[in-house]
Amino acid sequence: MSSNGFHVHGPHDHEVEHAVKHGGDSLTAQIAMFTAVIATVGAILGYMGGATQANAGLYKNNAAIKKTEAANQWNYYQAKSNKQNLAELSLEIVSGSRREFYQNEIERYKSEKVEIKAKAEQLETEAGDWEGRSDQQMHQHHRYAQATTAIQVSVAIAAIVLLTRRNWLKTVMYGMGGVGLVIGGMAALHI
Repeated sequence: MSSNGFHVHGPHDHEVEHAVKHGGDSLTAQIAMFTAVIATVGAILGYMGGATQANAGLYKNNAAIKKTEAANQWNYYQAKSNKQNLAELSLEIVSGSRREFYQNEIERYKSEKVEIKAKAEQLETEAGDWEGRSDQQMHQHHRYAQATTAIQVSVAIAAIVLLTRRNWLKTVMYGMGGVGLVIGGMAALHI
């Protein structure tokens, strides 16, 4: 209500207000109750859609971090391979007691590379796992978004039903609400 006594609201609000003040008809009461319940469910589904989208972003970020760590390990592996190659070349060039030193260096680099390679492969697997989790969250997000849209359409049709009093539109309204609930259930069940 403004300071001048004017109050602006939509037709749905008017019908609900009228039903409360004057006892309204059963259609108005049905639509008001349906709208209140379905809008509440829609708000919850909208929240869940946002949460799953945020999770997908976080999981994608974790995947990127693991990929970077894996790339660093592969670079470290390559550096050890280069040192091993230099030691192998040195082994061919030198003679005497230095040959034993370079042979030991070659063996050391070989054993270090095994550990580095295992770590890099583990990080790549972890990155793939995070990617999969992100994809699952995005799929779930899309389901929640579809459910929320169907519910919003149902609420909009409810306002039209109140204005037109068309029974076939009431059926469409309930149908769209049902579609939204089914898709929301699918999202919750990760389908």
